[in-house]
Amino acid sequence: MLTECPTPVILLKEGTDTSQGVPQLISNINACQVIAEAVRTTLGPRGMDKLMVDGRGKATISNDGATILKLLDVVHPAAKTLVDIARSQDAEVGDGTTSVTLLAAEFLKQLKPYVEEGLHPQTIIRAFRSATHLAVKKIREISVTVKKDDKKEQRELLVKCAATAMNSKLIAGQKEFFSEMVVEAVMMLDELLPLKMIGIKKVQGGALEESHLVAGVAFKKTFSYAGFEMQPKRYDQPKIALLNVELELKAEKDNAEVRVKSVEACGGSIQTSVGSMTDDVLGRCEVFEEVQVGGERYNFFKGCPRSHTCTIILRGGAEQFMEETERSLHDAIMIVRRAIKNDSIVAGGGAIEMELSKYLRDYSRTIPGKQQLLIGAYAKALEIIPRQLCDNAGFDATNILNKLRAKHAQGGMWYGVDVNNEDIADNYLACVWEPSIVRINALTAASEAACLILSVDETIKNPRSSVEGPPGGGRGRGRGRPHAH
Repeated sequence: MLTECPTPVILLKEGTDTSQGVPQLISNINACQVIAEAVRTTLGPRGMDKLMVDGRGKATISNDGATILKLLDVVHPAAKTLVDIARSQDAEVGDGTTSVTLLAAEFLKQLKPYVEEGLHPQTIIRAFRSATHLAVKKIREISVTVKKDDKKEQRELLVKCAATAMNSKLIAGQKEFFSEMVVEAVMMLDELLPLKMIGIKKVQGGALEESHLVAGVAFKKTFSYAGFEMQPKRYDQPKIALLNVELELKAEKDNAEVRVKSVEACGGSIQTSVGSMTDDVLGRCEVFEEVQVGGERYNFFKGCPRSHTCTIILRGGAEQFMEETERSLHDAIMIVRRAIKNDSIVAGGGAIEMELSKYLRDYSRTIPGKQQLLIGAYAKALEIIPRQLCDNAGFDATNILNKLRAKHAQGGMWYGVDVNNEDIADNYLACVWEPSIVRINALTAASEAACLILSVDETIKNPRSSVEGPPGGGRGRGRGRPHAH
């Protein structure tokens, strides 16, 4: 009699690591929880900052979810999706990177029990798609549109949005000062609001409040010549010749950058010779002046005719601090740009999430089947934002969430966490506003990431080739390491 002993089929190379099915899903979900733990405490005005030290020993202090995740060297394949959505949120809207990561991780956390019970991932994904669709529709319904034609009102709105974006950053103490500055800067741009037209120059030393905005182009003084001390430091209505001729031997990069910026701002065209200096190739501006900023001398071109550019000069003590300020300003600038383009806003501080949570929970009770549970889970996951805001501020989260649920059930739709008084407050009146597009983008990105991670049920990892492999096997990773002899 033959013993039933099938020969195992060896399909993949020795040492290939495969895992599949429910355990794989669960392990992916757990990996995402770990990523979220890394940025969890940075959310909100009471959030903490993280200090990352890279391989070269360069320290970065940051509160920006995307920056933190970029600097974490994530190797887990499923957890990488969270890093990607944080980046996409950063590129698309600029702010809300921490919220996106937290939401995605929380969606997965709420789904974990269902996955463990063997509910099919596609069922879950379908429910989540419909829940996201409903949530986005609801945001569009309840968001408040601000009148564009009234310049003063629009400006106030923009300043409030910028201040909300800076609430959670290191510079929250100076948010009034900086939000005005950011709005000024964005208002100077033309219709398309190109980001690169706002230059940010960091000058060490001085206090944060000494930062200022230059309407026009500013750059470090890159040239000197005999007797330049005698030259006037200020010219009214000068003509500017942009020469591509080496007047002195100096870093070309600086000069090139200066040229490009000036052309965009002052008009004129870059000349390669000194022969054809006619009026039409010269640029113009209102005032040219040379100013001492900190230890550096800066040249300012102000009031350029074609200029839709401006330069923010940041002052501050430590280098890391200034870099973090620059990142915070970048967030705020992006938010202001978004708010100009999409003029509808919602209240921040967990208010919109609570409202959506209540709406979806009510909706889930009206439908039969498994979808009811899953949309309920989605609704519960949305509460992570206000809950985390409370935790980071050291409040009793359960207590405050109960108050919020009660308030939203009675129809107080803009009620959110009030971090200053350890209570709940109408965040719409408290001017904690953000463009609704930020929230819409955060929800869609987070639920897409959750669905993506759920739809993966197997990871196949090829082993790295060892040195004994065929010649060239040891160098397969693009770093030409010498062979081990």
